Amino acid sequence: MTIDVVMPKMGESVQEGKIIKWHKKPGDQVKRDDVLCDIATDKVDTEVPSAEEGTLAEILVKEGETVAVDTPIARISTDGAGTPARAQETPAATQPATAQPAPKAETTSTASVPQPAQATAPTESAASSSGSGRVEIVMPKMGESVQEGKIIKWVKKQGDKVEKDETLVEISTDKVDTEIPSPEAGVLQEIIAQTGDVVEVGKVLAYLATNSTTTASNVAKTQLAPSIQPAVNTNQNNGAKVSAPAVETQAVTTPVAGSTPPQRMSGKRFYSPLVRTIATQEKVSLEELDSIAGTGIEGRVTKSDLLAYLKNRTARPAASPAAAPTQTAKSEPQKTPPVFAPGEDVEVVEMDYVRQLISEHMVRSKRTSAHVTAVHECDVTIIEKFRAAKKDAFKAREGVSLTPTPFFIQAVAQALRDFPYVNASVDGTKIYLKKHINIGVATALPDGNLIVPVLRDADGMTITGIARALADLANRARTKKLKPDEIQGGTFTITNYGIFGSLFGAPIINQPQVAILGTGAIQKRPVVRELDGTDYIIIRSMCYLSLSHDHRLVDGMLGGKFMSRIVQLLESFDPTAAGI
Repeated sequence: MTIDVVMPKMGESVQEGKIIKWHKKPGDQVKRDDVLCDIATDKVDTEVPSAEEGTLAEILVKEGETVAVDTPIARISTDGAGTPARAQETPAATQPATAQPAPKAETTSTASVPQPAQATAPTESAASSSGSGRVEIVMPKMGESVQEGKIIKWVKKQGDKVEKDETLVEISTDKVDTEIPSPEAGVLQEIIAQTGDVVEVGKVLAYLATNSTTTASNVAKTQLAPSIQPAVNTNQNNGAKVSAPAVETQAVTTPVAGSTPPQRMSGKRFYSPLVRTIATQEKVSLEELDSIAGTGIEGRVTKSDLLAYLKNRTARPAASPAAAPTQTAKSEPQKTPPVFAPGEDVEVVEMDYVRQLISEHMVRSKRTSAHVTAVHECDVTIIEKFRAAKKDAFKAREGVSLTPTPFFIQAVAQALRDFPYVNASVDGTKIYLKKHINIGVATALPDGNLIVPVLRDADGMTITGIARALADLANRARTKKLKPDEIQGGTFTITNYGIFGSLFGAPIINQPQVAILGTGAIQKRPVVRELDGTDYIIIRSMCYLSLSHDHRLVDGMLGGKFMSRIVQLLESFDPTAAGI
C-alpha cells in the first residue's frame, strides 16, 4: 500500500509552502513521526513527519520548489513495515494464523488507511487479533484559534461496545463544550487521554476496534473532519480534486499544523512548532534552546538535536547551591506575590478551564491588535416603535422574540458590504478580505462564560430569518448542543452590553478579525432636533454603539465612515420594507 504525503495547511490564509530540505531520500526506511522534510510558509517554518512506517518510495517535489497546500510531495510504501507484502499474499493454506503480526495492523490503523483484504483473510481470529479495524479517535479542531481541549467526561469506558454516532466522550474548549461521537460501530479498545487531561488538537484520545476494514478510509475522514474543515474555505487546489490516498494522508498530517502553538522567536533563531512543543512539554526555557547547537538548515535546532540535549540534560548532576540563587533571582521579579496572606477571610476559587482560555485569548488579542474604540450615538425610535407594534404577533407566529439585535445585525451586514476592509484579517503586511459576511454574536452562558455562535452569510438574511437563527443558536449554545462549524469562520462580531444596562463599552477584538461592535442599552432621553429652522427638545429612544477596531488596518476615517453608515441604516429603517 502506498500513501501520499501532502503539503499541510499551516494557517487559515496559507495556500502554499516551499520545500527547504529533504531529510530522507527514496529507498530510505522511515518510522512513524520521523522527519521527512523541512518546509517554509509565510507563517511558519516547520517539519513534515512521516504519518506511517514504511519506505520512502518517491519524492515528488524537489528542494526549493513551492507547491500548493494539499499537493502530494512524496509517497510512502507501507508494504515494507512488519511482514513483507509478498509473504501476506501466500495462500492461507500455507500460512499459519500467527504469521500475521499485530504491529503491522497497528501501524496501518494509526494512519487510518485500510490494508488489502488478503492481509486479514487467513482466519477470522487472525483478523480480530491483528486489530485490522482499529481506528484513532482524535481531539477535533473546534475553531480557528483553538489549539487544545479538555476531557470533561468519558461517556463510555474501556471495553464497552459502541454504535456508530454514539457519544464517546465530552470535551471542553474556550469556544464550545461538545461531544465526540463514535465514527464506527465497535468496541472502545483503549483510552489514552484521561478525564481532566488537556489535549492538543489532533492528538489521539482513544482507539476504537471495529470488525470492518472496508470503511476505514471513510472513518478516517469522518473522525478528522473538524480538523480539516477550516482548510477548505478557500476553494484553492488548482481546480484538482485530491485523490483518496492524499486525503487520508492529509487527515494524518493536518493535526500537526492545527496543533501548532503561537510562533516564538528569540534574538538568535526560529524554532519549529515540533521543537517548541517538545520544549514546552519538557520545560526547556528559551535561553536553553538558544544554547543548543543546531544541525539543521541555517543552524536550526531539529527534533533530534533537542532529544539528544534532553538525554544529556537529565544525566547532568544537580545544579550547585551557588547557581541556584542566581536562577531564582532572575525569575523571582516576574512572579506575582500573593495578594492575601493565608488565614484572612478570603475564599480562593480556581478558574475553570474555559475561563482560563478566554483569559489567555483576550490578553493575546490585546497584544496582537492596536485597539482603538470609537463611540457613536444612534436614534432607534422608529425601530422601537415598530417592535412595540409587532412583537406580540411576531412571537405568536414565529415562536421567538423580536429583539433589537436582528436590526443591528442586518445594518452591520449591509455596512460590511460597503466597507469590505472592516470584514478582513491582517497577517503581517498582508490583508485578507473575506468574501462572506459571517457575523458572530457573543452569547452569555449559564455558568458565566461566553461563546460566540456565527450567523453565516448574514447579509442575505431578513429580519425574521436573523431572529429565528439567532434564537436557535443561543438556545443550543446554552444547552451545549452547538456543532463545531457553528462557532468558527466568523468575520465580524457583535456583543450586546445593553442587555445588562451598560450604556457602552470597549470590547476586545475576536482574533483574527479586525473589529467588534458593542451595542449599549436603549434609553428614552431628551434630545434636540431642528424642525423648520427651530430647535425642539423631544423624547427619543437612543443608544450608543461602540466599535473597537484594529488600527493596523482600520484607522479613524474608515472606522468613522463604517459607524456612520450603521447609524444611517438604523435611523432610516423602513417598516414597510421589513417584511414582518
